[in-house]
Amino acid sequence: MKQLFNVNLCVLALGSLLFSQATLALEKPTGKVILTVSGNITEKNSDQGAQFDREMLLALGSDSMDTGTPWTEGVNTFSGPRLSTVLESVGAEGDTLSVTALNDYSANVPVHDAFDHNIMLAMDMNGKQMSVRDKGPIFVLYPFDEAPALNNEVIHNRSVWQVKMITVK
Repeated sequence: MKQLFNVNLCVLALGSLLFSQATLALEKPTGKVILTVSGNITEKNSDQGAQFDREMLLALGSDSMDTGTPWTEGVNTFSGPRLSTVLESVGAEGDTLSVTALNDYSANVPVHDAFDHNIMLAMDMNGKQMSVRDKGPIFVLYPFDEAPALNNEVIHNRSVWQVKMITVK
């Protein structure tokens, strides 16, 4: 009886492990793709890399940040997933991110910035979805008010808005 219990326990544990691995697989987007992550990543859902629609990004968890920026008036409440969470979800393995906007502006962002500064991929501002006209659909946002030393030209150049792609190098 004890051996049968141990065999059943092993089967249950193996089944749980396989199920949890399956649920970690990156699903295909069902809505409009707003972000593609490519380059040195282990999790992909398309030939281009890992593609995300808005709902997929929000499913990773949405945080909020109250901060001012050089490009907006006053302090605003931004929300969206943390860049570090997105990188972890695709198995990013690299030191640098090339972040590209809809107009093909591109900036290099050190991967450690995502973790050291808790960078947000802002998709909403003051409770409203950010349109392309308002720096959406995605805005790489540093916590300027929380860490005033980040309010400099180097970080401003890394704060890409209208993001469409992140390439992990």
